[in-house]
Amino acid sequence: MTIDLADYETGAKYRGDYDADLAALQQRLAKIQVAHILHDRRSVILLEGWDAAGKGGIIKRMTADWDPRYYQVHPIAAPSEIERDHHFLWRFWTRLPAGRNIAIFDRSWYGRVLVERVEGFCPKKDWKRAYDEINAFEAQQIDAGTNLIKLFVHITQETQDEQLAQRLDTPWKRWKTGADDYRNRARRADYLDAMHAMFKKTDSKRAPWDVIDNNHRKAGRIAALKTVADRLEALVPMDFPAADPAVVELAHKAFGYRPGKS
Repeated sequence: MTIDLADYETGAKYRGDYDADLAALQQRLAKIQVAHILHDRRSVILLEGWDAAGKGGIIKRMTADWDPRYYQVHPIAAPSEIERDHHFLWRFWTRLPAGRNIAIFDRSWYGRVLVERVEGFCPKKDWKRAYDEINAFEAQQIDAGTNLIKLFVHITQETQDEQLAQRLDTPWKRWKTGADDYRNRARRADYLDAMHAMFKKTDSKRAPWDVIDNNHRKAGRIAALKTVADRLEALVPMDFPAADPAVVELAHKAFGYRPGKS
């Protein structure tokens, strides 16, 4: 079915115990990361969405209990001069994860068919060709054994305006907003057209999009973390090794350890 962002605008409040459910999800994600490391898997989690949609807040909570040695967050901004001299996907190839690692992209290669399309940063022939290039790129990663999770964080214009106002009202959040937010806001209709074209052309069985209604922050964060946990658990073996008998014996000699008595 075609994704319609209007279907993700209820902004329903979270009905559960947010703090308890968040902690449980973070513990679940921590175990998933351990399994990910033990089984030498690699994964890419990318987040797209509106300005002030809450992508950073989701990432912060998703990684709260993760071992920082085995994940990297890549905030994607405008390409540098050197990056512009290469194919648009080049700068993403250099950020792909090694084994046992998870790469998180705060914005991604989809900028080609979103901001670069809408703002005229590349010719029409280039962004139209990019859909096939992106699909091929993602298929290459999946075929090579990389897990791919794609989240789109959606908010209404009303919610976005509330968030932009909050950033201006909060001194330590002001650095997160600027003139670009308002230029993009003025072209919301154009961005919606680009987003729906993106979903139509790149939402596939192998690399599906998951849309997160983040109009209520707590509900959206829980939904995002649960989506990531569900997808990774389906892709990563969740069995853990038995204790090494030699190490068990060393522990017994060192301090009298016996299995199950700790």
